[in-house]
Amino acid sequence: MELIIRIKALLESRLGDQAVVALEEAGLQSALVLNSAYLPQACLILRDHEETYFDFLSCISAVDDGVAAGTFTVVYHIASIPFKQQMVLKVVIPNDRNLEGLPTVPSVATIWRTADWHEREAFDLMGIYFEGHPDLRRILLPDDWEGYPLRKDYEDAEYYHGIPIK
Repeated sequence: MELIIRIKALLESRLGDQAVVALEEAGLQSALVLNSAYLPQACLILRDHEETYFDFLSCISAVDDGVAAGTFTVVYHIASIPFKQQMVLKVVIPNDRNLEGLPTVPSVATIWRTADWHEREAFDLMGIYFEGHPDLRRILLPDDWEGYPLRKDYEDAEYYHGIPIK
């Protein structure tokens, strides 16, 4: 817990009070909830600062918080291999369930190379658009697939190109 409080203070000193939205203490691992507009700058600081050096992004997960909540949460698990430390970053983004305008969060693929495939997976299955991603396209489903199967309001198609799915 001490680590995350120090990191919160570091980010606020560099980016201002509006960069960190909340500190989540419940659950298995504490998390910093960031303002999505500050995500790339915060990640660069965490990667490059001599006291943190979070050099590895191990996972990005996208969570559908439900239709009633009207939000998605993107969760970043990062680690500092030299310092043997891990932490969780989260970004909560609004979504009105309109497939024409996808919820958007800045890409961190230029900061951690592993984000490339993780962001593509979240785009493909959850419909989150990662602004600035170098090659954002479907990774698991066909290019012409309609919808995003991990959303809570997704309805299975009965056919794909005339072939029954069920």
